Amino acid sequence: MIRVLFVATGLDVGGAEISLLNILQHLDRSRFEAHVVSLTGHGDVAPRIAALGITVTSFDFARQPLRSWTGLRRLMRNLRPHVVQTWMYHADLIGGLAARTVGLRHVVWGIRNLTLDPQGSRRSTRLVAAGCARLSRWLPAAVVSCSHAARDVHQALGYRPQHFVVIGNGFDLSEFRPDPGARASVCHELDLPAEAELIIHVGRYHPHKNHRGLIRALGLVHRQRPEAHFVLVGNDVDAANHEIVQAVADTGGAASFHLLGLRQDIARLIAASHLLVQSSTSEAFPRVLGEAMACGVPCVTTDVGDSRLIVERCGIVVPPDDNPGLARAILELLSLPADQLEELRRKARARALSQFDIRAVTRQYETFYMNLQGGLPCAA
Repeated sequence: MIRVLFVATGLDVGGAEISLLNILQHLDRSRFEAHVVSLTGHGDVAPRIAALGITVTSFDFARQPLRSWTGLRRLMRNLRPHVVQTWMYHADLIGGLAARTVGLRHVVWGIRNLTLDPQGSRRSTRLVAAGCARLSRWLPAAVVSCSHAARDVHQALGYRPQHFVVIGNGFDLSEFRPDPGARASVCHELDLPAEAELIIHVGRYHPHKNHRGLIRALGLVHRQRPEAHFVLVGNDVDAANHEIVQAVADTGGAASFHLLGLRQDIARLIAASHLLVQSSTSEAFPRVLGEAMACGVPCVTTDVGDSRLIVERCGIVVPPDDNPGLARAILELLSLPADQLEELRRKARARALSQFDIRAVTRQYETFYMNLQGGLPCAA
């Protein structure tokens, strides 16, 4: 039995946290014993991990750093994990140092981010990442990046670990799948005609998600296709967000926008949609693209991170911050003949099945941990 301690910066809902949850859900519990640590208290993902029968321990490094540091080191000494897998920058630094100070050598850092620009990243995060770059030669035994683009960016920042491995995100293809009844259900919920065209965007409110640019692009779509409806889902993407509400009002088509906020039925909402749009200015591996493709939904995405590799020929890729280009791509897909759109849906689902099955991705992590713990070459 290989014990793996996963150390996350936090467990609020986000792409990195959901990716961790997905891996834990499919980890072979007959061969791996998992324990999870959050450095910043319990978030909404913590109970979902605990429901799997996995112990979650939370610390409060923000308000009690010394007490938390002592508690984390004590936990590591008592647990003696074979592998310490950290998840995000602060966890890489704090979890990695704690592990090494108690004699644990098999530390694996997890990179889930692409860029560290001042507009979208806190100063403390940028400083921690810079510190990690300096420590990367000796502190981690390996670094796992969720995308090729993120690996390249961090190597340019000075990351020089012993091993740098890319393992992409995976998705539960039994949850994210085509659902012929989803559209009627969602249209009924939103009080829309059953034949309404739904364009969905999924992402928390954050500068990197570029909601303002997205809404401007959708406003351009509205002018030419007023029957289309835009479903925006994500934390703080709701009527209480005055910036989003004002941006929607400025389009002149507020009735066509539906701000649903944080939802638990993402698979249903995506499966109900004609297409998904991803407008980010910075992403390493946009999870939502793989989720949409698994549902058989074509994508329009900005060319960030590994987006182009993910979508391949199952959608349209445009430059970041090109709002008119984003609008044109959306209109192009909406204008496809029914048979061509159906073929695109089929290709998207087939690509998801072949490339993004969470079970296959989890097996890559398991093989990686076994090789690392056994002293073998760290190939996933």
